[in-house]
Amino acid sequence: MSNRFLHVRENFCQLFPCQIGFCRRIFTVGTAARTKMAAALGFGDNSLHVFEHPLEQKLTRRSFLRRGGSLGAALAGMSSAGGLWRAALAAGATIRQPDSLPDPKRPAGTPTAALPFDHVVVVMMENHSFDNLLGALAISGQPQAKGLRFNAAGVALNSNPGPEGPVRSFPFPSTAQGPHVSQSWNATHEQIDGGKMDGFVASVHDVQPMGYWTAAVLPFAYSLARTFTLANGWFCSAPCQTYPNRRFLMAGTAYGNISTDNESLKDPPPPNGTIWDRLEHYGISWRNYFTDLPSTGIIPSTIEKYPSNIVPIAQFYADCASGNLPAVSLVDPEFGVLGVVGSSLATVPTLAPLAEKLETTGGSEENPQDMAYGEYWAYRTLNAVLHSPAWPRTLLIYTYDEHGGYYDHVPPPAAIAPDSIPPQLGPGDVPGGYDIYGPRVPAIVASPHAKPKAVTNVVHDHTSVLATIEAKWNLPALTYRDANAATVKDFLDLDHAALLQPPALAEPPVPVGAATST
Repeated sequence: MSNRFLHVRENFCQLFPCQIGFCRRIFTVGTAARTKMAAALGFGDNSLHVFEHPLEQKLTRRSFLRRGGSLGAALAGMSSAGGLWRAALAAGATIRQPDSLPDPKRPAGTPTAALPFDHVVVVMMENHSFDNLLGALAISGQPQAKGLRFNAAGVALNSNPGPEGPVRSFPFPSTAQGPHVSQSWNATHEQIDGGKMDGFVASVHDVQPMGYWTAAVLPFAYSLARTFTLANGWFCSAPCQTYPNRRFLMAGTAYGNISTDNESLKDPPPPNGTIWDRLEHYGISWRNYFTDLPSTGIIPSTIEKYPSNIVPIAQFYADCASGNLPAVSLVDPEFGVLGVVGSSLATVPTLAPLAEKLETTGGSEENPQDMAYGEYWAYRTLNAVLHSPAWPRTLLIYTYDEHGGYYDHVPPPAAIAPDSIPPQLGPGDVPGGYDIYGPRVPAIVASPHAKPKAVTNVVHDHTSVLATIEAKWNLPALTYRDANAATVKDFLDLDHAALLQPPALAEPPVPVGAATST
């Protein structure tokens, strides 16, 4: 294969990331389309073979065309497109647009029986990469997990440059966390380093980012990942901190934000609304269950518009027990007054009464929290879902908002920009946009229809949660990102509920002072 072809292949995969489906065997979609593409790029018809990404699934002509929409509008502002954009248009490539429906033939707001669930429960923890939380999973019961590499002696081989030589990945001996990690915009870009993934130690001048936990220390997390379907390629939506990534979860865009700070809480609502707006408009039930502060507060207008949808965690346990879960649930851990997220949310005026009662412990697993509290909270919360009368028709998505500054070895692929709003960068910020994902994070789908003890290699990000909700209830897309994101359908066996009988998950030790009853 010529160097010229390899260069085109590399650039094309950057322009058309796997998220929008322009990936494996793209040139087999049809002879005419392939010929047009080849001509536009200056190659003979037989020169263009297979564009493969290690996390991709096979693409058919039918699934490709089903994307719908206009490619030009999404890429018009991308200066790097050039001839590749024109080549794509020549081949007839299409993507879905904001406000388009997943199924144009079905009325908006109506559920489909094709997806075997009536309740979506989303649990988003904080600040851990795949390799950091589940790096040893491949030698701990799930050999298909794409975590760290180990030698025959069980020693991790991954490393990053340090001031005195390579720093290898190493196991943390306990659930304790130090403070020496960073997931800021600049630090994350330094860590990714153009895909080399070699800047984690240098970004904080410390070895902590190279640490990982084992099944002995985090028995619940490993048990959950082994039991249900694990994502090998779930990336946070942007290479930066919690608030922008959680904005992607709720609105399909960070609309300019790159950091977790009090000033961002003064921003106006997202231009095309939130998923909560969509659900409310079409009369679909939803709730944000919170432990100490609701994460929907990062877009304060949500709290102001829908106060009755924001309810304490005790109500979640009650709703699970009675089987009366809403269509969509966002369940929040304890953020804690000492955490960056908790202390920032505490400044939202409408949350002031809750902020006065904040505890210091924190159970979201954000550093420097003790992981034991979040691990036990998650165990109790997921067990409440598993043993609910609603379990037979429930889909639970368990993930992390961003990588927390911890090492991951898989380079984030390019991503489709959600809209035309650029990041609000300061003079000292690294140039960049929302056209690349952040590092990988753990993500597991639990459902009676989840494939048991399985993995999926499809590329996802947090807007896959939106895409799944939109696909189930045929809701208009919020941005280009969620319009073209993969749903979690690949996690499921649509025809068979192998896990209808709730499986037993490993119970972690009860940390000092943790609540033990619902």
